[in-house]
Amino acid sequence: MIDRRNFIKLGAVGAGAVFMSGLYRDSFAAGAADFYFVQLSDTHWGFSGPPNPDAQNTLRKAVATVNALAIAPDFIIFTGDLTHTTDDPKERRRRMAEFRDIVGQLKVKTVHFLPGEHDASLDNGAAFKELFGPTHYSFDHKGVHFIALDNVSDPGAKIGDAQLAWLEKDLAGRAKDAPLVVLTHRPLFDLEPKWDWATRDGDKAIALLMPHPNVTVFYGHIHQEHHHQTGHIAHHAAKSLIFPLPAPGSQEKRTPLPWDPAAPNKGLGLREVEAEPATAHYQITEMPVTRSAG
Repeated sequence: MIDRRNFIKLGAVGAGAVFMSGLYRDSFAAGAADFYFVQLSDTHWGFSGPPNPDAQNTLRKAVATVNALAIAPDFIIFTGDLTHTTDDPKERRRRMAEFRDIVGQLKVKTVHFLPGEHDASLDNGAAFKELFGPTHYSFDHKGVHFIALDNVSDPGAKIGDAQLAWLEKDLAGRAKDAPLVVLTHRPLFDLEPKWDWATRDGDKAIALLMPHPNVTVFYGHIHQEHHHQTGHIAHHAAKSLIFPLPAPGSQEKRTPLPWDPAAPNKGLGLREVEAEPATAHYQITEMPVTRSAG
């Protein structure tokens, strides 16, 4: 009998996925509480430059990759920097509208969005709210409570007292041992503050989350896979869809890694996250921007 995780791994190689789909659906019916979602981050729509000469196509390739998944995810989450920063409010909205049109081609219709500082710090999230809705919110899915935090609309890289009060109230309505997934753009902990890889009051959010034993954080911003623990809370950063950045503190400035024409997707990617709510376990599978068809 094939389980969901093994089926997803089979789907990753392309061949054989359709052949096994009937077995998958029959065997998984009894465990319908398990699910998986896809995280994409830092698409920076509107960017142009040597770090990614293919910037006009990378997002579209990622959409095609997700649409080609053998089993559709329950939902998709974009963890910020949907667009590349611009001082022009009209251009900012144009880029967001173009981004929205491109991701509108996703076959999965439940898509959640978070802003990044490139989207929101210059206007306190005004344009983002116009096109995508609230910058912080929560939702429930098959036994897991998801909390999207906004640590970018404040140009000082803060969550802010009002949102922290909202978080405290939101958590008060949850059982202490409920599985929680927190979604942010910046890391909540001090990864590399001199590179803006931190949230100035992130320690306050972590303090509110600490009494809950089953918390996992997924974030973006640093353009690379990274894993960190604060106590029992696991933090997982996602790769970017535009260009990779250097390892934290490995050089003086966080300049993009050079484009490699021989490996144009090197360092870029998205991820599948398989959730098992009963055990608050999350199986992470990193994926390239494009998949082989055979």
